[in-house]
Amino acid sequence: MRRRIALALGGAAVLTASLASASLTPAVASPGLIAAMQRDFGLTAAQAETRLGQEITAARVMPAAEKAAGAAFGGAWFDPALGKLVVGVTDPAAADAVRRAGAETTPAKVSAAKLDATKAAIDAVAKADPAPAAVSGWRTDPRTGSVVVTLRPGAHSADADSFLAKARKAGPVTVATAPAAEPFSAGTVGGDPYYINGNTRCSIGFSVQGGFVSAGHCGGAGSSVVGWDGSAMGSFAGSSFPGNDYSFIRIGNGWWTAPVVLGWGTVSDALVRGSWVAPVGTSVCRSGSTTHWHCGTVLGLNETVNYSQGAVYQMTRTNVCAEPGDSGGSFITGDQAQGVTSGGWGNCSSGGETWFQPVNEILQTYGLSLVTA
Repeated sequence: MRRRIALALGGAAVLTASLASASLTPAVASPGLIAAMQRDFGLTAAQAETRLGQEITAARVMPAAEKAAGAAFGGAWFDPALGKLVVGVTDPAAADAVRRAGAETTPAKVSAAKLDATKAAIDAVAKADPAPAAVSGWRTDPRTGSVVVTLRPGAHSADADSFLAKARKAGPVTVATAPAAEPFSAGTVGGDPYYINGNTRCSIGFSVQGGFVSAGHCGGAGSSVVGWDGSAMGSFAGSSFPGNDYSFIRIGNGWWTAPVVLGWGTVSDALVRGSWVAPVGTSVCRSGSTTHWHCGTVLGLNETVNYSQGAVYQMTRTNVCAEPGDSGGSFITGDQAQGVTSGGWGNCSSGGETWFQPVNEILQTYGLSLVTA
């Protein structure tokens, strides 16, 4: 069978910088990816290339900066105005070591460990007694030194107040308002999707040895899958939703894997070279079978999203738009895989927010490895 993937292997049509390399050479992205960032960030081509290079450096610096901060580590994020990783420190004595590691520092009220423990305690509360529908989700926010609990607009109730009271007992909490997120699956429509049991459309995330990964809400273990051309691909070898939102689809029937994220003719196909975690503040782009390529920013890590079907944990929040059918699709920064599209609110006409399930957790859960260039 045929597959509509074109690998451009020369010149500026590939992502030539890799986080696996020893240098910190700025990323040289495909012209299409640069154009998408120009559109969604309001940048010039030169500014987009510069930002990609800065973000690669920030991602590489982050592990060493966190180690240098030690117990004083208060979280980290990419600051596009500075073009550098910023690390919060609860003890000024740790600042010099963090700066020597290559990051800027700022005072932090609460350590990242305490914020993570607070969020874990709130997660435990929700697992014992599911959060009410009025609660959209909750996440750690190192810049405010608190766990932010998000309520749906106008959705205040006795159940929500009770949940907030329990959350505040766990540690520092602030309350925000945002629309509720829902998974981005859809009924059968045209495009370049994959279909589950003949009636649900989702998008491929990333090629892995033996198949590909996608969203868990797209189908349960054993569900059969056909490709964009209607030919049999394989079936779900593993799936988890809610709690998580990821799946592994094992393929056969002549289908093959490639280390690319589709550009849909809007941008050039992007090569995948690894899966380093992008810090908060980093640019990220999404490819999906409904709305194709869109870019935005990582807004938060390790967020719990309270879907109507149940809570999903350890998600990454972005301001990239998405629509039904984009579920399972790729989130990528430069040439580094980030995660698979889960759900969100809004659309690509008026804007919105989208969450993804980090790819490294999926790989670890199923014992998989990415297919890389």
